[in-house]
Amino acid sequence: GAGGQSNSVNKGRVSRVEWRVDGNRGKDMTRKITRLALSALLLTFSLSASAQQRGKIAKIGWLGIGSASSVARYEEFRRALRELGYVEGKNITFEYRSADNKLDRLPPLADELVRLKVDLLVTRGTPEALALKSATKTIPIVFYDVTDPVGAGLVDSLARPGGNITGFSGIESVLAGKRLELLKETIPKLSRVAVLWNPQDLSSAQQWKASQLSAQELGLQLHSMEVSSAAAYEGAFKEAANARSEALSVIAGSLEDSNRKRITDLAKINRLPAIYPRPVFVESSGLMSYGRDRDEALKRVPPMIDKILKGTKPADIPVEQPTKFELVINLKTAKALGLTIPPLVLMRADRVIR
Repeated sequence: GAGGQSNSVNKGRVSRVEWRVDGNRGKDMTRKITRLALSALLLTFSLSASAQQRGKIAKIGWLGIGSASSVARYEEFRRALRELGYVEGKNITFEYRSADNKLDRLPPLADELVRLKVDLLVTRGTPEALALKSATKTIPIVFYDVTDPVGAGLVDSLARPGGNITGFSGIESVLAGKRLELLKETIPKLSRVAVLWNPQDLSSAQQWKASQLSAQELGLQLHSMEVSSAAAYEGAFKEAANARSEALSVIAGSLEDSNRKRITDLAKINRLPAIYPRPVFVESSGLMSYGRDRDEALKRVPPMIDKILKGTKPADIPVEQPTKFELVINLKTAKALGLTIPPLVLMRADRVIR
């Protein structure tokens, strides 16, 4: 009797102990299942976010001052971006707006691009960059040919731009003075030089000011050729001839770029030896050009765009400056003008058109 009762009690205790163990195992299993479910949920969210990020198409707004046909160089930018993994239509798209050489059209076009809610804005020169700056304080802006971004009020400094703007400076003010030096070396007896510039373009005005300072050091008298529209070129050249100008220096600007054939033709008609900011002028029968290597900006600006699209703020990307410069001389034009290029100048040329 007593032994059977003891066994019964023991069996009851064992049964209760086993129940407790099974209960704890059940709770542990529930916790494990809950943790696995939460982990799977978090992983799903993470993968979804990652997929959305990979699938995001960056929209780039592009503001130009030239005509719609002048977007050829944009293709070089697009090619550089493709090398960084950006494929148009897949993870990047472009919205282009061109002002057809009309400065007053820039502000409304800048506002239009901002309303499209683009992820980043790209532009070339000072007038375009100023229009974009007025249009937005938040969308990142990258320029690739601003003469003096600090002087124009676009950035606080080259090293620390601040705000939402950065890019590549063309240092055209410095180069404008250098062009006058090269003209003087090419024509040692030179004393009167006409300077073609656009008073409505801040960058052009900055270069004109720099040219005046260089002229004082070189002992040159400058004649101001102020042109704000393509229709005014012919009259400006007549005035330069009446002022007994012996040579011409063309200030870098979008208006001049868009009318290079007309400018070089008028320089030939008026028999003015001229120095230009871009090799394309020399290829259009201009005498000589001196300026930065245009391809350098095309190589150095796309990585900035890439950084910004990946989260870096423009304020943390220093404004870069050119390190490569190019002197191009057209000997055919020199011969037509009856001009002999000094050997020392010719030796320094990076390219000679014969």
